[in-house]
Amino acid sequence: MTDLCHSNFLISINQALENISTALAVLHGDEILSLHIAQARVLSEQCVAPSDLPAFANSSMDGYAFNSADIQTTDFELIQTGISWAGRPFFSKLERGQCVRIFTGAVLPLGADSVIMQELVEVNEIRIHFPANTQAQKNIRVKGEDVKQYDCLLPAAKQLTAVDLGLLASAGIYEVRVKRKIRIAFFSTGDELRPVGSVLTEGQIYDSNRYTLAALLDNPCHEVNDLGVITDDKAQIRQSLLLAAQSNDVIITSGGASVGDADYIKEILDEIGQVDFWKIAIKPGKPLAFGHIQGCYFFGLPGNPISVIATYQQIVTPALRQLSGLSSTTPIRFKAICTSPLYKSPGRMEFQRGILSQIVPGEFTVCSAGKQGSNILSAGSRANCYILLGREEGNVAAGEQVLVEPFNLFL
Repeated sequence: MTDLCHSNFLISINQALENISTALAVLHGDEILSLHIAQARVLSEQCVAPSDLPAFANSSMDGYAFNSADIQTTDFELIQTGISWAGRPFFSKLERGQCVRIFTGAVLPLGADSVIMQELVEVNEIRIHFPANTQAQKNIRVKGEDVKQYDCLLPAAKQLTAVDLGLLASAGIYEVRVKRKIRIAFFSTGDELRPVGSVLTEGQIYDSNRYTLAALLDNPCHEVNDLGVITDDKAQIRQSLLLAAQSNDVIITSGGASVGDADYIKEILDEIGQVDFWKIAIKPGKPLAFGHIQGCYFFGLPGNPISVIATYQQIVTPALRQLSGLSSTTPIRFKAICTSPLYKSPGRMEFQRGILSQIVPGEFTVCSAGKQGSNILSAGSRANCYILLGREEGNVAAGEQVLVEPFNLFL
């Protein structure tokens, strides 16, 4: 049986993503932040190493520093002439026949080019006995081994990780210039929606989408403005959109993206903006609107909760990453063995909710998370991945390979 929504008028998700990507531009503006609050922000410019890393040759072990010219074919002894501590170097030049007690991270004394681990020597006061198999130029970190002065430490458009912050700090860099936050407003539409905690009457439902979108939008690169619930009133929706467009870069709505009698979004946007309404060949999440209102980008998502999540993750997330200046917008996908049968009609690409497991390192299985209706949040809560089923694919038998996409991983 073919999906009843199958039609030549449905565009592919790849076409929708391409259309959106072409329309977007990286937002202008940046700010300078200290490393303490720069986690996950996007660099506006490359960071250059002000000096070599490490800045001096040092030991990678606790042991004894010596000159490899003193190595013998048999075991031998050297005289300990001092100590090089981390932060307190041995300043004299090491002469032939001498060695220096050295600790991890301590400066390699002038005249030394090797370090032997302390466990490999025998100590008799200042006489240090070296074994016959002593190796030359081991256990040292040379100056500039990690990064050379004026090398690029981090490129522009890099989203800062904990390791990046450590790298910058090790170079003495304490603040960075990053892209400003994307200003995002969102709201739900619908007369049937009521706030959580209120008493429902027949036909009313709680507004779950705003809680979901607020959590999905929780990102250090976003400045989010929750505009609440807007009833199905043309004047109120129009005013809300115009006001939001004045102070935000992106507006996201849930509900009203269809063409029903009470779905006023399309009519209003035709008046105040330039927005395309698409039927995308995906399930869940067929209806989607995209365009702009007075220079502010607009995403109109469906109203069903799972459709909101799927369209946000598959369409809005790559767009927001592009606006942030990130070039990486492709989610990680790989094959897994499906352990449960999956039911699908050809006609639309499906993002079924699945539970991914790693049986042994590098080998994965996946099963359905449960009922796949666009209103079934419980299955979405159990899921940790999407199972991607192609537009013209049909049912999948247990034991077949399927393509999976773990949540929130990009390359």
